[in-house]
Amino acid sequence: MDSKQTTNHLLMVRPAHFAFNEETAGSNAFQQRSGGDATSCLQRQALEEFDNYVGLLRQNGVEVTVVQDTADPFTPDSIFPNNCFSTHHDTSGRLLVIYPMHAHNRRKEREKLCQTLRQMTFDKVVDLTHWEAEGRFLEGTGSLILDRDHHMAYACRSPRTHEDVVREWARATGYDFFLFDSEDDNGTPVYHTNVMMHVGTKIAIVCMDSIRNDGQRKQLLSLLKDNGKEVVEITMAQMHLFAGNMLEVRNNHGEQLLVMSKTARMSLTDRQTSLLTRDMRIVAPDIHTIETVGGGSARCMIAEVFL
Repeated sequence: MDSKQTTNHLLMVRPAHFAFNEETAGSNAFQQRSGGDATSCLQRQALEEFDNYVGLLRQNGVEVTVVQDTADPFTPDSIFPNNCFSTHHDTSGRLLVIYPMHAHNRRKEREKLCQTLRQMTFDKVVDLTHWEAEGRFLEGTGSLILDRDHHMAYACRSPRTHEDVVREWARATGYDFFLFDSEDDNGTPVYHTNVMMHVGTKIAIVCMDSIRNDGQRKQLLSLLKDNGKEVVEITMAQMHLFAGNMLEVRNNHGEQLLVMSKTARMSLTDRQTSLLTRDMRIVAPDIHTIETVGGGSARCMIAEVFL
């Protein structure tokens, strides 16, 4: 059976006002202030990195839909669209899921994106945004790591990933799920699962050291192996260099590509690189400004389109 894990079509948002997001900094330990760079300078650097990233993907045969952000309303994290929505295509048709966002200014991103998504054809729309009124959130494929072939989702609890919303999402999509706890060196919950974990067609990348509970760690490992994944472990240091923030995509020639940042690529050991490139080719854009100030990396910037 052909794998349904990957797509050759990605959506990316070209920022209009990239900046350090004060509203998200409290729960995202990966964000770092720019050290005095003017906002206009950050925006120029982010635009250059963004455009180079899009160009690199297209050069490698990946279809990219670019949505231009607007200056008003102010949305400094618009460059990370994968938290607002996800798309799915299986035997029941084309599904769009819209997610509840933790930060108020990130909800404005979602409103803009929905204008673009309405132009695409979906058989069903699942809107989970009603959970925002109860202070419970689930931020798309930042919160949820999807094994689409086996209808399995993995998620670490955090202020941005609530179990009640995961349960409703699972009922609506027909997925099973496994919830666990992941922390950094300071005991702070990892804000999004996709910075400590990636699941592809054959390989899973996981920072097991961030999962302090032995039972959860063993269960996660067992589930991944039962679903045919070879597990490549990364260290806490590598996690903070975004080595968990990857996405496997397919180009127009059917070739499997593993997209990660240059920072993540440089953090890998020779053995890890050998395992990851056995069946895939790495594509690694330089997005240092974006990942440092925004606290998200290459995977966060690309939303998969399954139509």
